[in-house]
Amino acid sequence: MISNQILQSTIEGLKAIARVDLCVVDVDGKVAATTSEQLSGAAGLAMEFAVSPADSQEIQGNQFFKVLDEQQLEYILIACGAADDLYMVGKTSAFQIQNLLVAYKERFDKDNFIKNLLLDNLLLVDIYSRAKKLHIRTDARRVVIIVESEGSRENNVLELIRESAGAASKDFITAVDENSVIVVRELAETDENRDIDQAAKGIEAVLEKEGIRNIHIAYGTIVNEIKEVSRSYKEAKMALDVGKIFFDERDIIAYSELGIGRLIYQLPIPLCKMFIREIFGGKSPDDFDEETLTTIYKFFENSLNVSETSRQLFIHRNTLVYRLDKLQKSTGLDLRVFEDAITFKIALMVVKYMKYMESFEY
Repeated sequence: MISNQILQSTIEGLKAIARVDLCVVDVDGKVAATTSEQLSGAAGLAMEFAVSPADSQEIQGNQFFKVLDEQQLEYILIACGAADDLYMVGKTSAFQIQNLLVAYKERFDKDNFIKNLLLDNLLLVDIYSRAKKLHIRTDARRVVIIVESEGSRENNVLELIRESAGAASKDFITAVDENSVIVVRELAETDENRDIDQAAKGIEAVLEKEGIRNIHIAYGTIVNEIKEVSRSYKEAKMALDVGKIFFDERDIIAYSELGIGRLIYQLPIPLCKMFIREIFGGKSPDDFDEETLTTIYKFFENSLNVSETSRQLFIHRNTLVYRLDKLQKSTGLDLRVFEDAITFKIALMVVKYMKYMESFEY
C-alpha cells in the first residue's frame, strides 16, 4: 500500500501542474490525502459512489473516479475546479495513482523476496522462479552491506539510504530488524573491496549529514549468484559483531579483514574459559596493571621490536626488558619469542571476546 505521504506529495504535484484540487479517499471513507480541506467533506459522497457500478461520475460539480488494483477498489479520487477539462485531469490523476499502486506493489514484492532470500526462507527452485517473475537478475555480482546505528527506526535510516541511492539504483535496500538496514548492492565486473568501501563511506556520509551518529557498517564477500546472497549476508552480520569486539576503532569493516578474530568469535565460551585458565592459571589479563598492559599492546603494535617499543614508551631498553622478564615469570610466556607472543595475543583477544559476550547476559 502507498503511504499517505506519497499520495499527498503526488496530488500536490498534480495540482501544481493542472491547477485542480484533488482528494483521495480510501475504501473505509477516510481521507488519505487532499489539496483542499473543503473536499474532505465529500468523503460521504465518495462512499456512495464506491458502491455504484460507474467507474467515474459527476456529483455536485465534482468529478469522482475509482482507482482499482487488479479489479479491486483501492481509492476514490475526487477532482474539483473550474477547469474545462476537469474530467480529463481527474482521469489522468486517477491513472497516475493506479500506476503508483502497481509500482509500489512490485517494490513490496521485491522487498519481501529479498528479505526471505537473506533469511534463507526460500527453496532453491523458488529463488530462481520468483527472481524471474520479479525481473531480478540471477547472475549479477552482488555484496551485502549492513548499516547499523542507534535509533535506526526513529531516524528513518532506511528511507535516507533509499533516497541517496536514487530511483534508478539496482540495489535492494531493506531491513529485517529495527537496528540495521541491509543493502544488497549490485556490482560492476571490475568492482572490488575498495569500491565497496567507497560505497560504504558514501552511506556513512549521508547519515552523518543528517546528524546520525554511532554508525557501524560491515559487508560480506562478493557473490556471483543470487542463491549465494544469504551467505554474503551472514558474513556481513559476523563482520559487524566481530568488528565491534576487535576493531572497535573502525566504522567500516569487511568480512575478509577479520583474520583470527573470525575464528575466536565462533568458539564456545566454556572452551574459551578453559583456554584462559591454561594460559594464565588463576589470573586474567584484567589483573595486570595499566603499565604492563600498555607495554604489552605497544610491543605487539611494533611487531615485537624492543628498540622501537622502548622509544615510543619513552623508557630505556633495559626497563622494557625488565618488564618483559617480569611478565614471563608471572605467565610463563616470553613475548620476545614468536610462538609465545602469538599465544599471548590470542589469549588477549579471547578475553576481549568473552567480556563482549558476557555483556549481553545482563
